[in-house]
Amino acid sequence: MNGTLMQYFHWYYPADGSLWTKVKESAEKLSTVGITALWLPPAFKANGGANDVGYGVYDVYDLGEFDQKGSIRTKYGTKDEYLAAIQAAHSKGIQIYADLVLNHKAGAEDIERVEARRVYFDNRNLEYGEPVFIDAWTSFKFPARQGKYSKFQWFWKHFDGVDWDENAKEKAIFKLIGRDSQWEQILDPELGNYDYLMFADIDFNDPDVNTELRTWGKWYVDFTGIDGFRLDAIKHIKFDFFKYWLNDVRQSTAKELFTVGEYWNYDLRILNLYLEKSEHKMSLFDAPLHHNFYIASKQGSDYDLRQIFDNTLVKTQPLFAVTLVENHDTQPLQALESPVDYWFKPLAYALILLRDTGYPCVFYPDFYGAQYRDKGKDGNEYDINLAPVEKLDLLIAARKNLAYGVQRDFLDHPNVIGWTREGDENYPGSGIAAILSNGSDGWKWMEVGKKNAGKTFVDILGNHSEKVVINADGWGEFKVNGRSVSVWCEMK
Repeated sequence: MNGTLMQYFHWYYPADGSLWTKVKESAEKLSTVGITALWLPPAFKANGGANDVGYGVYDVYDLGEFDQKGSIRTKYGTKDEYLAAIQAAHSKGIQIYADLVLNHKAGAEDIERVEARRVYFDNRNLEYGEPVFIDAWTSFKFPARQGKYSKFQWFWKHFDGVDWDENAKEKAIFKLIGRDSQWEQILDPELGNYDYLMFADIDFNDPDVNTELRTWGKWYVDFTGIDGFRLDAIKHIKFDFFKYWLNDVRQSTAKELFTVGEYWNYDLRILNLYLEKSEHKMSLFDAPLHHNFYIASKQGSDYDLRQIFDNTLVKTQPLFAVTLVENHDTQPLQALESPVDYWFKPLAYALILLRDTGYPCVFYPDFYGAQYRDKGKDGNEYDINLAPVEKLDLLIAARKNLAYGVQRDFLDHPNVIGWTREGDENYPGSGIAAILSNGSDGWKWMEVGKKNAGKTFVDILGNHSEKVVINADGWGEFKVNGRSVSVWCEMK
């Protein structure tokens, strides 16, 4: 069966501890629609406690079990609720991918006096001034946990940079001077060297760090029963780290552990370099495809749809592409804000759900909707109301039941493109003809194969009421409304 992943949260999901319970209660419906895996948000305790989205990670062994950072539960619930959600999802055939944040730690209990060098924000390879002693928040002892699950504690020697001197109350990027006084190498070249991102930056060259993270990875998989990972901020970690880490965790747990990394860059060459250096141990989100969707939605009929897959992972390395329309960073008012216009989202979802390449990821607000309020980059407050994408459930179901067999592309017009899937005998009644337009009403002659000759096709999205009878050669004339998508299949 075709797999469909859902990112089951967004940045502004309510901080009421309800998400794990919602996963448990929704598992059956999600499975029925066609969702086969859920990417859940960071489940461990973060610096902001019950109000933290999870990326300011504090204690990776606290899954909502200990009274730390002002609460026992995380933003999403307690440890027991998390484990129950995973079990409920598994009972309905849905896999769970855990969101791992290994780049940094936040919320240390104590400061340490350490020597450091300041580096420029816009070029981290360039130092300025003399070495200085700073008070850095780098001592993590987790007193509330009292060594349960792990006695490992973190100190300054496990980090290579911070951005705050508590003594001088100075914000700067400080590169710590220790047994390894260099940033990690072979990583993203942005800002000279993009090792440092935020908080206390973990030093992946440290042997104790590597041992602890391998130990923790095995513990996490065994303790929770998860099926894979979404890896956060991998562009800030040396490119070969996860090659070894994933090998070790997969071997020690005897699980396949599907993994997708977040390397947010629109330059396909850099994504290909990462896949090469990590020896294709994981997939990557297809950020360039999202960018194409974003531009296409803004340009409307001026965008040439024949170029929609140009310079994308799904076109060049389809086996390692997780395709998406939106995520929690690109949604309105967030760091990588680039929301795809609402009118184009059904088209974009058809493009990732109904074709034979890529592993599609559906975004929570596109399925459920979302409402929230926050400041924009201009400092003003905005009310955001994201409506569910119309008929997205039908598109997901079409992927589950119909999008099988030989694919034929008709990506030959700047404003009207389409493709067909011939169908597979293992999925009775399967086979589709998908057609979309970013301009006016359109139509295409498309081949669905002689095996479908004489069959009557209808638009399962209900945008067209007429019927199409496939001719003896396996062809039919399929229509689409302007700025819309239609998906035609055999009338049941």
